[in-house]
Amino acid sequence: MTTQPPADATALADLVATGAASPEELLDEALARVAAVNPKLNAVVNLQEDVARKAISDGLPEGPFRGVPFLLKDLGAEAIDFPSHNGSRLHKNTRYTCDSEIYARMRATGVVTFGRTTSPEGGIGPVTEAAVYGGPTRNPWDLSRTSGGSSGGAGAAVAAGIVPLAHGSDGGGSVRIPASSSGLFGFKATRARFPDGPAAGEGWAGMAIDGFLSRSVRDNARMMDACAGPESGAPYAAPEMPTSYADAIKLPPPRLRILVCDTTFGGEVIDPECRAAVETAAKLLESLGHSVTPGRPKADHAGMMQAWTRIVACGTALGIKSALAAKNRELREDDVEGISRGAMEFAAGISGADYLAAVGRIHAYGREMAAAFSECDIILSATLAEPPAKIGRFTHDRTDFEPYRVGPDGVFAYSPFCATFNASGQPAASVPLHWTSDNLPVGVHLAAPFGDDATLIALCAEIEQAAPWAHRTPPLFAG
Repeated sequence: MTTQPPADATALADLVATGAASPEELLDEALARVAAVNPKLNAVVNLQEDVARKAISDGLPEGPFRGVPFLLKDLGAEAIDFPSHNGSRLHKNTRYTCDSEIYARMRATGVVTFGRTTSPEGGIGPVTEAAVYGGPTRNPWDLSRTSGGSSGGAGAAVAAGIVPLAHGSDGGGSVRIPASSSGLFGFKATRARFPDGPAAGEGWAGMAIDGFLSRSVRDNARMMDACAGPESGAPYAAPEMPTSYADAIKLPPPRLRILVCDTTFGGEVIDPECRAAVETAAKLLESLGHSVTPGRPKADHAGMMQAWTRIVACGTALGIKSALAAKNRELREDDVEGISRGAMEFAAGISGADYLAAVGRIHAYGREMAAAFSECDIILSATLAEPPAKIGRFTHDRTDFEPYRVGPDGVFAYSPFCATFNASGQPAASVPLHWTSDNLPVGVHLAAPFGDDATLIALCAEIEQAAPWAHRTPPLFAG
């Protein structure tokens, strides 16, 4: 463990701005860190060093992260200069003809993007073990465990000190699960806060959104400010924020009514370490003057997850069929992994009416969760029901997609909190406040009403100041 917190992206940008470091030097250091730890982690792929060096020589934008090394998730974030495998052998070495709007906004901050980070095939798991990368992505806190998914490579890369900030995305917890598993801060913004185009109008019926993994709250706030706002032609937009993310964290929020859930939202028992994390966080918030009340949000959580599973299966099937149509061929045995085949088979039994009914169930659930905030301002829970899973527990070799998601030992039992707020569209964050006796990180989950991102991130910043975490580094750390 280091005695001083590693520099975050804001601090590195300050070094560049003052001339204490150059973008070239920071890139050299990031590449050296990849060489040092990536063979054990398998987190960084598709390195594009020449592209990064050309961006520096051409002149970087004068943004808040000018000169800071940066990585894109290997799923979405289409960029001409950064081919992608999208976690799948079917999509291996996909080239893009245009830049996504989210990438253009990230690039305008001045970051020096030099590669991508691993993701599970289709982004449909809480782990990152895609066959296209030749092996699992491992957790720098414990190499026998997962760094999470689907932004597992991003979580591992930031936790291990390769970069201070990385792009991710979140359709069922895919930013917050790696944040919890890797001891980082992850924020899922209100639905449609960031652009999806031009390749798509929405992801998974509006449940998926881009996001970022970081050590500090301020880094996340500044990058989200740079990326927020709909692009031209977007099908819908998030409510306008009363203040920017960066301005929101300058002052503590008002004293809030916090509903504390130390079980799953359905009342099932969670791991003692996760429960301890919730209890510690509740005591901290109470000491800060917030009103803390035990309880659970009342909504049809099981029905939501069934609907979520149907929507994601259809989205997975569409992605595979679209890729095959572009290649003008049929599916081959080694194109996709078992769980993707299972998703296709499951989706084949879902009619158009069934799909629309699932979307309707998600919309109804959003109203139920809106009502849950009528008597509280924040819902506090664990991020996961257990500490980070062992490698292989959620392997994609299996084909039983529905049990994989909603079975008694499935993904929803392991991660029962995160998908709630993808379905409701409400903002949510994972904050690293607890470590187990085995030195494994356990995240605490905070969620706010639809559109109230400013209050949520202000609370996260207040927690960060009261109980700092950035000084904690994993055994495998290159920083």
